[in-house]
Amino acid sequence: MKLTFWEAAEATKATNDWKQWQDFDLTGIEFDSRLITKNHLFVPLKGTNDGHSFINKAIENGAGAAFWSSQEMAPAELPILHVPDTLKAMQDLAVYYLQKMQPTVVAITGSNGKTTTKDMTEAVLAQQFKTYKTQGNYNNDIGLPYTILHMPDATEKLILEMGMDHAHEIDFLSLLAQPAVAAITMIGEAHIENLGSRAGIAQAKMEITAGLAKDGLLLIPSEEPLLKPLIKNLPQTIQTFGWKNADYQAEIIDAQKEQTSFTINGLDTVFTIPVPGKYNVGNALIALSIGQWFKIPEAKIQAGLAGFQLTKNRTEWVKTKSGIEILSDVYNANPTAMNLVLDSFGQMPTQGKRVAVLGDMLELGPDSAEMHASVSQHLNPIEIKEVFLYGTEMAALRDTLKENYSEKQIHYFMKEEKTELIDELKKILNSADMVVLKASNGMGLNEVLNNLLET
Repeated sequence: MKLTFWEAAEATKATNDWKQWQDFDLTGIEFDSRLITKNHLFVPLKGTNDGHSFINKAIENGAGAAFWSSQEMAPAELPILHVPDTLKAMQDLAVYYLQKMQPTVVAITGSNGKTTTKDMTEAVLAQQFKTYKTQGNYNNDIGLPYTILHMPDATEKLILEMGMDHAHEIDFLSLLAQPAVAAITMIGEAHIENLGSRAGIAQAKMEITAGLAKDGLLLIPSEEPLLKPLIKNLPQTIQTFGWKNADYQAEIIDAQKEQTSFTINGLDTVFTIPVPGKYNVGNALIALSIGQWFKIPEAKIQAGLAGFQLTKNRTEWVKTKSGIEILSDVYNANPTAMNLVLDSFGQMPTQGKRVAVLGDMLELGPDSAEMHASVSQHLNPIEIKEVFLYGTEMAALRDTLKENYSEKQIHYFMKEEKTELIDELKKILNSADMVVLKASNGMGLNEVLNNLLET
């Protein structure tokens, strides 16, 4: 980190007499006192616990300084920066640090595929530039400034994932990060409970243009009608990706269990990604187009896409001890994303039977039952032999599936019956079978996954 104590004080407009301490180089910034090392700046955030109460642990671990907004007395032995709000101070410091270090910022949002697209984009840009990306799911008003303040000194391209639950959250993140390139992966139903409709979600995702450079690039899916009226009169270059009438239009030429190959706009060049699914090709089109925007040669884009590393729990293939193949996608879920995964899974070659394990999709609002039931259109007993449903909301899908599936092929479990689900699943699985796991993170299907891996 190229930042001094006095710089941090000036950037955050600290209100105390901070010049009573000599200036020194800060080595990093943390809001978790357990991660503090020598000369780190400690940011005590107020959440379930007040971070100020961990100041002694931060000092013990070597903190060089700390923000302070508590009514409690600050420790006398530590250089302190008094600020009205420690989170805002970290955000202000991130804005200053971006202006100082001057990386080109790429911002990515969407109802599904944000993290995969971020991973692909970083892999492509890393072929030619020093890059850094959002780690894990640090994509909110805390995680995004934290990511900025953790980028390596030499970073040239910074890829930031932007998440949201409510309107105006992405607006804030975009204005903070000032991206040169922005992409919207898709408009689904995630957080529709808070935003009212897919149209409300589309408007919230378009907030990514709030801080987008006037001469920058905006990438949107070509087949999303809700975005079309929202891009009128934007000054930025707008490019589309998808399967019809798109600037970057893909055609899949080979789909395997662990990789997908495609071409774009009729060109001969073949691009291969080490993940399955049409939906992942859409994510790859974003990374590809961003690579071309930054004039990366085609061969390097190919290499980046072919070798990208997927963040854990995003469409990850794993194998149990007995050889059962599992497509794990247990981090999040909405109807559009679940349908896309099921469409791909139903076409994957297997020697045994295909089994789907689906948990509740959360935060879908008053139409949740209808949305869960609609998933039945992407399940049929010829392609997916048995279906395990887990959670209260999945009762609606269970009832709809009875039209095409026999009672023996549908296995339904309430949320408190996870152990029973695992036991039943183990009974019906053979070593040649293939399983997909998909649910919102709050349903804890990773526990099912971990149990199956020991099978």
